[in-house]
Amino acid sequence: MLRVALTGGIASGKSVVADVFRSRGFRFFSADQAGRKVMEPSGAAYPAIVDRFGPEILAPDKSIDRSALARILFADAAARRFVEGVVHPLVLAALRAEAARLAGEGRTDVFVSESALTFEAGLEGEFDRIVVVYCDPETQIQRLMDRDGLGRKEAFARIGAQMDAGEKVKRADYAIDSSGPLEETIARAEAVASLLLDEARAGRLSP
Repeated sequence: MLRVALTGGIASGKSVVADVFRSRGFRFFSADQAGRKVMEPSGAAYPAIVDRFGPEILAPDKSIDRSALARILFADAAARRFVEGVVHPLVLAALRAEAARLAGEGRTDVFVSESALTFEAGLEGEFDRIVVVYCDPETQIQRLMDRDGLGRKEAFARIGAQMDAGEKVKRADYAIDSSGPLEETIARAEAVASLLLDEARAGRLSP
């Protein structure tokens, strides 16, 4: 089973590539969803985060208001490191458990972990191949503004809190530029999916 990380900055076009990969039968683990789960009131990360930031980050139902927390984290690097230090080990444990389960089944050629923070969390060593999705900076800013209803300054700050896209591309095995029309991104994703399948079926994994 080929273990693949699908990563890229916020609003870089990962979801389009993920949809293509799913259509090819790849099995997925969403690190972002796992991170949200551990921050639910019943999750292992919830007590430490609420203790650190207080009731002002809570919604009326006592769940963590992710928008309120995000405003703090994108403005405060120390706060962001604290949350990452709590959440990332829990996500890594869930990732390893799911990969082991699928490998044990022996029915999956390609296992994909989708996460915006693969490099930032130091997870690249968990994978055989890394696919980075990127786009030009102006397109990324506009996508984020449109998607999340942010002003330009806030969108720029959130993008700036993550690793530079150029650095991610340098460290990738495959890079997909999503700056152009949707059809081009889909075609590039299809091409990479075929290469990954070829590698998985040939058993050519990284050391």
